[in-house]
Amino acid sequence: MTKILVLYFSRHGATAGMAMQIARGVESVDGAEAIIRTVPDVSAVCEKTAERIPAQGPVYATLDDLKNCDGLALGSPTHFGNMAAPLKYFLDGTTPIWFSGALAGKPAGVFTSTGSLHGGQESTLLSMMLPLLHHGMLLVGLPYTEAALRETTSGGTPYGPSHMEEKNSLLSDPEKTLCRALGKRLALTAKALKAGMPV
Repeated sequence: MTKILVLYFSRHGATAGMAMQIARGVESVDGAEAIIRTVPDVSAVCEKTAERIPAQGPVYATLDDLKNCDGLALGSPTHFGNMAAPLKYFLDGTTPIWFSGALAGKPAGVFTSTGSLHGGQESTLLSMMLPLLHHGMLLVGLPYTEAALRETTSGGTPYGPSHMEEKNSLLSDPEKTLCRALGKRLALTAKALKAGMPV
């Protein structure tokens, strides 16, 4: 089974909704499984210790989740044109994975949600790619062969799916399509790489 880790932080639910659509795209590929994980919130004023198991939703990610995946979809809301602090905090703790090279050569993609039209979708996606490049991952985006990139009026970029939730946290149809397309591309790429086939 090809395992794609869908790892995200979501404060109000929009990024979580995108993660579920990406998971659907992953599981549309025969022999692929989506592993959905989140990260705990962090405090701006003191050291915060999260419960081991969240009260609801997916369980918190561990370094083993990263080590054992065949591909990664990484998602965050946009905070001033960058990923949210809880996701950055988790990634800052992945040095042991970096030392071992456990993620090198595996495909990865990114996704984000913003609260306004010009809230920094593309800069957030690009900044999320940086730690993945340091880990040696192979970045997978969305080519313009995906017709929904030309149809969307709210979110969606060649760097990865995005969503604009200024008035509505519901994903538009093109946004859902692009999320599923990323999940499918990650699963197909990971399968091909595992089988030693050209991508």
